[in-house]
Amino acid sequence: MSKSIVVVVTGVSSGIGRAAAEQFAKRGCTVFGTVRSLLDAAPLAGVELLQMDVRDSASVQAGIALVIAQTGRVDVLVNNAGMNMFGAIEETSASEAAALLDTNVLGILRTVQAVLPHMRQQGHGRIVNVSSVLGFLPAPYMGLYSASKHAVEGLSETLDHEVRQFGIRVTLVAPHYTRTNLEVNSPRVKMVINGYDHECNAVANTVAASIESAPGPALVASTIVEAALGAWRMRRMPSGEAALLSKLRRFMPAGPVDSSLRKKLGLE
Repeated sequence: MSKSIVVVVTGVSSGIGRAAAEQFAKRGCTVFGTVRSLLDAAPLAGVELLQMDVRDSASVQAGIALVIAQTGRVDVLVNNAGMNMFGAIEETSASEAAALLDTNVLGILRTVQAVLPHMRQQGHGRIVNVSSVLGFLPAPYMGLYSASKHAVEGLSETLDHEVRQFGIRVTLVAPHYTRTNLEVNSPRVKMVINGYDHECNAVANTVAASIESAPGPALVASTIVEAALGAWRMRRMPSGEAALLSKLRRFMPAGPVDSSLRKKLGLE
């Protein structure tokens, strides 16, 4: 059984999850990184890749069982796996919304329910859920993604109240735009309504430009590692624009925040 801190990070094929898994390994942790297909996954030094689909309960239970069999415990769970979607709410089908929520919200529910019996038995644990600034700000033309991250915020705060009696704490990390494949390759909803075209295209162009100039995943990854291994805080904000937006949302009146958001996104 492993004597180092055992960490499970979901969604390590690329981007934030991959960078976080790498940083945990460099800190001396025993790291398991989940991918949907081992055949398509590039190796990552110091990280044991684990095939797991967060949309499938049996897959999640089997993956966590394998970690327990090898190490005897899970000390840290990082819920990073997720998907994005671009389009107006009216354009978004119920099936598209269900697929996104199944990954971003129910995926967390599945992994949490898989690790909690073991964390309760061992009397400690840390769960880090990757949210977004869109979990506390509106996101025109990314409404379902924003809704999923609002749900992650509520789920996480509630869960922390429920499990702290067992020595387990839950924390949120909320990044802003990050230059990753998730951000760059966000799919557009299938049904397009012409009336939304002008604004939707304006927002898409603004978001694309912001992603192009955004930092890579290393800063968010280091925030995740600190959230997992450092002193507990309910929220950890990467330095820079994410931290600034959190303060503006908290302390500025709603009207100026709304106006600033629309201006930045190119909305009239």
